[in-house]
Amino acid sequence: MDNVERACGSEEARDAAAQWFVRLQDADLSPEERQRFDAWRNERAEHQYEFDVLQGLWSATDLLPRARLQALCEAPAERPKRRAVLRYAVAASVVAVAVGLGLFSGLDHPKPYTAEFSTRLGEHRQVALPDGSVMDLNSRSIVAVHFEKGRRGVELKQGEAMFSVEHDTSRPFVVAAGAGQVTVTGTRFDVRRDDDQTRVAVEAGTVKVQGQAADTVVTLTAGLGTHVDRKGQVATAYAVNAEELTAWRTGKLVFNNAPLGEVAREVSRYREQPLRVSTPTVGNLRLTSVFKANDTDALLKALPHILPVALRTLPDGSQEIISR
Repeated sequence: MDNVERACGSEEARDAAAQWFVRLQDADLSPEERQRFDAWRNERAEHQYEFDVLQGLWSATDLLPRARLQALCEAPAERPKRRAVLRYAVAASVVAVAVGLGLFSGLDHPKPYTAEFSTRLGEHRQVALPDGSVMDLNSRSIVAVHFEKGRRGVELKQGEAMFSVEHDTSRPFVVAAGAGQVTVTGTRFDVRRDDDQTRVAVEAGTVKVQGQAADTVVTLTAGLGTHVDRKGQVATAYAVNAEELTAWRTGKLVFNNAPLGEVAREVSRYREQPLRVSTPTVGNLRLTSVFKANDTDALLKALPHILPVALRTLPDGSQEIISR
């Protein structure tokens, strides 16, 4: 069992747990072996964790095909210590099935996972998560991830992210953003967090959006969206063009009859200094056009030719859209 005692990393701990488990099923441990087993089990939390998972698998005989169990039970009667051999064989089979399916750390006891990801000005980043889900982060975004048993948690601290969630009914995928929360088991949706609200748009599947202000839950399917204000109130679902809203993933800014105030806020995500509108009247002007996200100067140059507006530079270096 020397190779058992040398276990230290996750894979080694997993293998060691399997060997100790089979050993325990085969025969009673001597006092010395029991002492070594207890020392190994108490050495690290993951040692006890992996051993507990394997004990759960031992009870879950449904993992083994019926034919395999029958074959094990039909071992020749003349073989000595048949019960011990049978226990050993079943244990070994469970170990083999578990190893083959990667179940030691992923059946009902997923490993905790914590990480944080961010993007700089103008940067887009794609992140693959341990469960197979994928996050696409927009410019100036910060996302914290915390997976645990029974729940896959994500906090959108700033910015915008597109989530392609791997289906798992046993572990909902929950995105917290501002005063809102989005819960899914498997789908594709976009979440954008601004100072005054959090917006959700669904490209595929179904999501549930809940605000902190009440128990009201809004269910969204493909082509629908909603927003949660800073007080935690969730708006009634409304139609959205998810392809346009997530065009940033291909480096485009798509505006379809969008209020100029919304345009200014979106453009600010890709500029060192914010872009503002001077009055509500200017902010309510509508714009329909497509621009490159990495060339917002071109957008600003085009605006006065599209709408009755002009641009002025403020003392802090930011720019403001004014009426002309």
